[in-house]
Amino acid sequence: MSPLHVRAQSGEVAPFVLLPGDPGRAQYIADTFLEDVTTYNTYRSLLGFTGTYKGLPVSVQTTGMGCPSASIVTEELIQLGARVLVRVGTSGAVDPSLRPADLLVVQGAVPLDGTTQQYLEGRPYAPVPSWPVLQALAQAAEASGEPHHVGLIATEDAFYATNPENAREWHRYGVMAFEMEAAAIFLIAKMRGVHAGALLTVSNQIGDTEFVEESLLRQGVHRMIETALEGLLLLEGKV
Repeated sequence: MSPLHVRAQSGEVAPFVLLPGDPGRAQYIADTFLEDVTTYNTYRSLLGFTGTYKGLPVSVQTTGMGCPSASIVTEELIQLGARVLVRVGTSGAVDPSLRPADLLVVQGAVPLDGTTQQYLEGRPYAPVPSWPVLQALAQAAEASGEPHHVGLIATEDAFYATNPENAREWHRYGVMAFEMEAAAIFLIAKMRGVHAGALLTVSNQIGDTEFVEESLLRQGVHRMIETALEGLLLLEGKV
């Protein structure tokens, strides 16, 4: 069956794909970092673009918010030929040492969402990135010379249901931050035999009443995207 939501044709999606949740961020990546860009999807505002970064064909595909939407997009991208998928997004920190715009290289995602549970039929599971992708992203972050952290995050469903005190309890188990898509992307990639990873930018500490100043967050997002793309270059010919 042809993909129902990512309405691309065979060959329009590159093997290497960045996955922002926000269509505006997808547009920003395409406009700022890629050359020779074509648009392959606009359906349901799941904007998808393909171009080149330093000669490497790269696609940028919006996932929307949350694991249900991200899982649909991930499944359909794999049908269309994607082989390396890297989530790039924002997160709420529970590690008090993290600061706004800090870069997180995700080592694993605690699955507090319903989508992974439906796929797994309730089985315990540890969603982790592909080792070559994790290694490449960590190397790219190190090479950037900017502050970054490598560790665990948690993936959840209900943004406004999060209790700040309960969320911060997860820091006792090594969780750095919360977000809403990585666990499902990691699981589906493992199930379908492709590679996945994630880079995140800290937007705030969970419990803060406001996000960080927009200009600072933009700087963090820009650095995250550049790091992800440099990581993809390290993977060329290796996966």
